[in-house]
Amino acid sequence: MYSRKIILGSASPRRKQLMEQLGLVVEIRKQEVSEVYPSTLNHRDIPEFLARLKAEPLKENIKKNEVLLTSDTVVIHKNKILGKPTSREEAIQMLQGLSGDVHEVVSGAYVYALDFEESFSATTKVYFKPLSQNEIEHYVDTYHPFDKAGAYGIQEWIGMIGVEKIEGCFYNVMGLPVNKVWEVLSLIEKEE
Repeated sequence: MYSRKIILGSASPRRKQLMEQLGLVVEIRKQEVSEVYPSTLNHRDIPEFLARLKAEPLKENIKKNEVLLTSDTVVIHKNKILGKPTSREEAIQMLQGLSGDVHEVVSGAYVYALDFEESFSATTKVYFKPLSQNEIEHYVDTYHPFDKAGAYGIQEWIGMIGVEKIEGCFYNVMGLPVNKVWEVLSLIEKEE
């Protein structure tokens, strides 16, 4: 259905899976970059800035039949960015903070082809019910969410039992605003 190969500038298995579920041919090409952003940047602008930054070393090798996609996701709670936890204790502490409260997940994406480029972001509000200490510890000890911003994956057990509602794109919370990505990819196909 889609004529170009997607070059995913991310090692995230979730992002790759989401793109493949759209029926797209996906190839991973990742180059490490220092994810440094200006300290004056608004929290909600950071993912889009980092998505563009991740694309820079990859753009020169994009061919005519390829589209580069890079992305970054942050979790914002009480005006503070929650990154990936570095320990069991930090993961538990993050989930205790999110328990019974609302937070935002902001994903930024950058789409580049030889004849096209666009960056954008999407925000989803996530409402957690109050979580018990046992629920939090069970999740952290069973799922080891150390590769996930905010210490959780909405598609995992904690999302099933803990998320009361969301406002916005579900897949955005997994790390990619899939509906918006598809909309932008479709623009490229129309231009051919």
